[in-house]
Amino acid sequence: MVLRVGGLASGMDIESIVKNLMTAERMPLDKLKQQKQTLEWQRDDYRKMNTLLLDFRTELTQMKLTSKYRSSSVTTSDDTKVKATAATSASQASYSISSVSKLAEAENWVTNSIGTVNGTKALSTQLTPGGTPAWDWVPGKVESKTVTSTGGSTVSLGVPNGSIQSDKAADMSIKVNGVTYEMVASIDDLASGENQATIDANGNITFSQSITAGASVKIDYISKAAVGETYANFSITTQTSKDEVKENILFNSSETLNQVVDKVNKSNANVSMFYDTATNRISLMQKETGDFTTGTANNISVVGGFAQSALQFGSAAVTKGSDAEFTINGLTTTRHSNTFDMNGVSITLKKKFTLAEGAASLSVNKDSNAIYDNIKGFIDKYNTLIGAVSSKTSEERYRSYTPLTDDQREQLGDKQQEQWEEKAKSGLLRRDSILTSVVSSMRGNFSQPVSNSETNAMYKQLASIGITTTANYLEGGKLQINEAKLKEAINTNPDAVEALFRGGGDSTSVGEKGIVHRLYDTVNATMDRLKERAGNSFSTNQQFALGRQLSGIDSGIKRFEDRLTQVEDRYWKQFTAMEKAIQNANSQSSYLMQQFSS
Repeated sequence: MVLRVGGLASGMDIESIVKNLMTAERMPLDKLKQQKQTLEWQRDDYRKMNTLLLDFRTELTQMKLTSKYRSSSVTTSDDTKVKATAATSASQASYSISSVSKLAEAENWVTNSIGTVNGTKALSTQLTPGGTPAWDWVPGKVESKTVTSTGGSTVSLGVPNGSIQSDKAADMSIKVNGVTYEMVASIDDLASGENQATIDANGNITFSQSITAGASVKIDYISKAAVGETYANFSITTQTSKDEVKENILFNSSETLNQVVDKVNKSNANVSMFYDTATNRISLMQKETGDFTTGTANNISVVGGFAQSALQFGSAAVTKGSDAEFTINGLTTTRHSNTFDMNGVSITLKKKFTLAEGAASLSVNKDSNAIYDNIKGFIDKYNTLIGAVSSKTSEERYRSYTPLTDDQREQLGDKQQEQWEEKAKSGLLRRDSILTSVVSSMRGNFSQPVSNSETNAMYKQLASIGITTTANYLEGGKLQINEAKLKEAINTNPDAVEALFRGGGDSTSVGEKGIVHRLYDTVNATMDRLKERAGNSFSTNQQFALGRQLSGIDSGIKRFEDRLTQVEDRYWKQFTAMEKAIQNANSQSSYLMQQFSS
């Protein structure tokens, strides 16, 4: 550390002198910092342009979808009878539903009174065993556990050996990743390839097929109980639109009726149960409408003495599930649900009616307005992008306005600093080759004819459907739409309009590719170039060109600052030596004066 003596002997303001000398020495450093700031502004400008291109690429991704060109609408003559919506794939058609003789209904069971039962109190204190068929509380305890499979056909619960009532395996319930498996009595009962499992007394579960590693296995099992612990169970089997579903419902005698109802509703049985305290009756309804059995058989089957006797399901009144029956375009047919799909049209039957009450007509048409709005929105976003890029590449460059140094900032007010920096940042991407190139390429993408197996000879260019470049060249090639001409093309030949934009997607020839695919390739390539030049927020400086320049400048700044420290130390050493010399001279002069005085 250099000892600094500040003009005590000479009377000079050494600190100010050194500061002024260092100001001159620091000028090259200020230029390096200004150069760094300019590169950082330029990097940020490039990244903003890349963000605009990313937003436009997202729009291009959407414009590759058929839904942008195939919107359909459906009108209904009487929506109190029939309601309908059209999917993208719906073709133009007309339907007449002349009558609905039956609406689809869900199967519903309603029991007789089960007696006065408090849904929040233990079942064992309210429901007495017996009845027909007979049932009883069985010694044991229902417990639940979830384990993760390590792969293979076996899983261990990790419970004490001998603690499981394996002879009750068929009464237990197990799910693998939420899918119900059938529990069987023993390994000998397992059927290869089926969703089945069994459990031994030590808690080892064996499946009929291999279980994927990481699968969640949840089991409600019956363990050997302490004195007084008892349980009961019943099963619900439901025929559904997909398959038969069977669920075992297990519960302890200390649980409540509300808890049992909750277990049924949370199961995969596809039913909804509730207990009505006003009538002491239970309702059990299937969650989907329709008849999924043949003949008089019910969709739902409830098995087990507790359910049939204690809960009165054995004598329940059953309203069997039924299909909707209707006549459409002269054809009488049925559906499991009142809402169904027909050639891309989702139809909902609202009520029963006869031919004498009047038919409900449906008319499916292409929604030309929606397609027009999709194309217009795309063109608007293109124009916004072109405007932003053109504005940036044509900005005025004020070379006399360089980034402010720290000393310069101290001399200016906040507003003056803001105005100065606005000019200093202007024009950093003026005539940039990457950005001017993408504008030129996109213009070419739009103007070049599209010719592939899907296009129509009449619709090979945007101009043929009413989309042209604006007359004002200063706008950088923005597009304008002749609404009447575009809507006419959409109504006359929507497939040709779609092919012009998104046809030839698999082709390697630019001439065969639709406009959207061309633009996507152009934008993608430009984004890669911009990322190589300016990186992104996740890039390190060594991963892009401007970053490597910034790293080089940072190294130069560090070296120059080290040098400035040495120069400042040298100045202080020199002035300190001068001060000491003057001090010595003054001391000698004082001594001589004293001698002469003597």
